[in-house]
Amino acid sequence: MKSLIVVRHCDAEGQDREAPLTTRGFTQADELTKFFINRNESVSKIISSPYKRAIQTIQPLAKHLQKKILKDERLSERILSPDPLDNWIEILEQSFENLDFSVEGGESNRQAFQRVAPLIRSELESEESTVVFVTHGNLMTCILKYFDPQIGFQEWKSLSNPDVFQVTFCPKGTTLQRIWSEQITCK
Repeated sequence: MKSLIVVRHCDAEGQDREAPLTTRGFTQADELTKFFINRNESVSKIISSPYKRAIQTIQPLAKHLQKKILKDERLSERILSPDPLDNWIEILEQSFENLDFSVEGGESNRQAFQRVAPLIRSELESEESTVVFVTHGNLMTCILKYFDPQIGFQEWKSLSNPDVFQVTFCPKGTTLQRIWSEQITCK
């Protein structure tokens, strides 16, 4: 069986590319590692957004598993707008209602998914059995929507930092399951 595990980064100090994890985020990254160890996941490969918070999220697990973190720009967060928006939450909701909607200079949800789709297809065709993607909330939701078209804005709103979903591919079909629980997260 092939499995894709999609991880949203831990609690971070901001949204820019170089925003690091908070103290709480580093604790969460350690808890995330324990979570993977307890699940006895046989991780074949780790591919991460190059954003600092994503790399810092998965570093403890990569170190424990002695796996290299492969950085891939296609897992970078969707660019909602090149400029700060006061009404960003309304814009984001609208972008889930209309997948082609974007503000000037921004990326639509469809464009963001089209950016990451070749990576998903490539990993599905690879020999690797369990691949971990480390990404961001909006792009994670786009990836999950690919496997379950019902996923949208409300599911994005319910994501936690971190969050973990597993997509399992077997002869009878594909299953999508949230495997992280906020009770696991350090408070």
